Amino acid sequence: MDKKERASVVQEELMRLYENPPIPLTHHDPYTLLVAVLLSAQCTDKRVNLVTPALFALASTPEEMARQDVEAVREIVRPCGLSERKASAIVNLSRILAEQYGGQVPCDFQALESLPGVGHKTASVVMAQAFGVPAFPVDTHIFRLSRLWGLSSGKTVEAVERDLKALYPQNTWGDLHLRIVLYGREYCPARGCGGSCPICSRLNRTEGFTDV
Repeated sequence: MDKKERASVVQEELMRLYENPPIPLTHHDPYTLLVAVLLSAQCTDKRVNLVTPALFALASTPEEMARQDVEAVREIVRPCGLSERKASAIVNLSRILAEQYGGQVPCDFQALESLPGVGHKTASVVMAQAFGVPAFPVDTHIFRLSRLWGLSSGKTVEAVERDLKALYPQNTWGDLHLRIVLYGREYCPARGCGGSCPICSRLNRTEGFTDV
C-alpha cells in the first residue's frame, strides 16, 4: 500500500466517522474565532470554551477589546495558561484591527500572521473556518497521526503540511483538518491506541504498513 492508498483509507474512515465535523471552539464571528484560537495554544479547546464567555462578555469586538486593560483580560484568560502573553496579544491585535482594518479580521494570510500572537497555524484555522479559504492547519494531533499513518515522514510542521496538501484535494483540507483532530482525541490519543483504533487497525492489517 503506497502513500496515496493509505491517504484514501484514512479519508474514507474519517468521513464515515465524522460526516459533518463541528468546529470545536465556540465563536460567533471571525474575530471571536481568532481570539479563541489564540487562547487554545497549549490549552484544550474545552477549557477555552469555558473561558471565552466571560471574555466576550467583557469585550466581543476589536474596538471594545482595544479599550480594555491588559491585566483585566489576563485575569479572565489565566486558566488557559501563558496568560500574560496571550492577554497582551489579544489587546494589541484588537487595537491593530480597530485602527488599521476597520474592526474587521482580514481574510489574508500575511496580514493575519503579522498580528501579535498569530502564527501560521492560527492564521490557517481562521482562514479555513471563518472564511472558507483552503488551508490545512497542522496541530500536534495531525503531526503525530500523519506520521503514524505513513502519510508523511516530515520532521517539521511545515513539511507535514506540504505532504498532506499534496495528498488531498484543496476542497477537503478544512474538514479533513477537523476530522483528524477529532479522531486523535477520541480514538488515537498521544498515549497510543495499541493499533486498535479503526484507522490503525485497518492499516496494520495491510501488508507493508509500518509506523514512520
